Amino acid sequence: MKLFGTDGLRGRAGVFPLDPRSLRLLGREVGESVRREGGERVVLGGDTRESTPGMTAELAAGLEGSDCRIAFAGVVPTPAVAELVLALGAGAGISVSASHNPYEDNGVKVFGSDGRKWPDEKEEMVEEKLLAKAGKRETEDGKREPEAVLPGVDPNLAELYLSRLLARLPRDLGRLEVLLDAANGAAYRIGPEALRRAGCRVTAVADRPDGRNINAQCGAMHPGGMAIATRDNGADMGVALDGDADRAIFADETGRLLDGDDILWIVARRWKREGRLSTGGVVGTVMSNFGLEKALAREGIPFHRAAVGDRSVAMLMEDTGAELGGETSGHILFAPLSPAGDGIQTALVVVSILSEAGHPLSLLATLEKSPQELRNVPVSRREPLEQSSAVSRAVQRAQERLGDRGRVFLRYSGTEPLLRILVETTDENEVREIADELEAAARESLSSPRP
Repeated sequence: MKLFGTDGLRGRAGVFPLDPRSLRLLGREVGESVRREGGERVVLGGDTRESTPGMTAELAAGLEGSDCRIAFAGVVPTPAVAELVLALGAGAGISVSASHNPYEDNGVKVFGSDGRKWPDEKEEMVEEKLLAKAGKRETEDGKREPEAVLPGVDPNLAELYLSRLLARLPRDLGRLEVLLDAANGAAYRIGPEALRRAGCRVTAVADRPDGRNINAQCGAMHPGGMAIATRDNGADMGVALDGDADRAIFADETGRLLDGDDILWIVARRWKREGRLSTGGVVGTVMSNFGLEKALAREGIPFHRAAVGDRSVAMLMEDTGAELGGETSGHILFAPLSPAGDGIQTALVVVSILSEAGHPLSLLATLEKSPQELRNVPVSRREPLEQSSAVSRAVQRAQERLGDRGRVFLRYSGTEPLLRILVETTDENEVREIADELEAAARESLSSPRP
């Protein structure tokens, strides 16, 4: 697909396919799909970017044009939209957010009646119509559309989401001290409130959005400040969400950062001990650290690797019967709890384990990782990697050098103009040397316009 990436539509706000006409068309297509399947209501919500209200209004106008009723939740995390679809028996849900991207960007994620991301075939159908409309002037449609108006927020929806999250976990979590970095994003109110209601004492930071400070040197993309504050404040745990709160990065009481691989390790061991981990084991991705795979094998826990993206993880979880899966980025899926990755839910699961264990988080986070280097190289074009002689030669040299001691993996980002380079082996210096060579080849071959 040309427009839909691994996580819906994403790009610069106001620019095709996130311009008003395209958004209105998308809303109408989602609404008509819901009506064809016998539904009549769509849940709508979004994050704190300055572009989100206007985009939401255009989507709402399109939904209303298809005779759909709108349940507007206002500023809520993306996983809240998926959860509310299930709670209300809605036909679909739409979240307006660009997740961890800077405020200038925005995006649209569509969920079906099952609370899962829309399937590829539906996205492809809408994509064809968006591309067909892209070159036409507005007047060619015969008349100008009326001005879009933002629906009224139903305040009961955020409360419904919170109540469903908390009903799945113990309420009194031992009065743990938690430092929460809300990324000035969609969970700036709901995130701290969920943890407080669960019994935690919460210190919230990056919880004052102004439309432009979402993800700005804070949140899951910049968790260093959260880790330092966790240590300096004497908190039991720190957690940093991203802009739409579907992922979470943690810090233990010493200020050591813990990513999604660490969380999968902690939860998998606990669930196995409690008899809650299915025989399907755990699903990670091609980016998961090899140390996680080795550690789970020692515990007798099967590990499966999916392609990058929560949809790929969810599909492999379903195929293998795994009830736990996730990505190194902190996007974790708990099949028994929800079909969507939810950073707040992940935080609640971790604090529940921490409370019941009675030990510091540092004693639970015992995963020994293989030395790993991840580089993000800006690219001006997405040339097939096998067609780039410089990159292909560098990859071949790296593979010959590593043999069976490690691996290299290259892929284009599904949401940004980046080539992601991953190198793993047993020696940190060797990891850096190989990553440097691969990055240099990629910059030479893909970061400048073709002559």
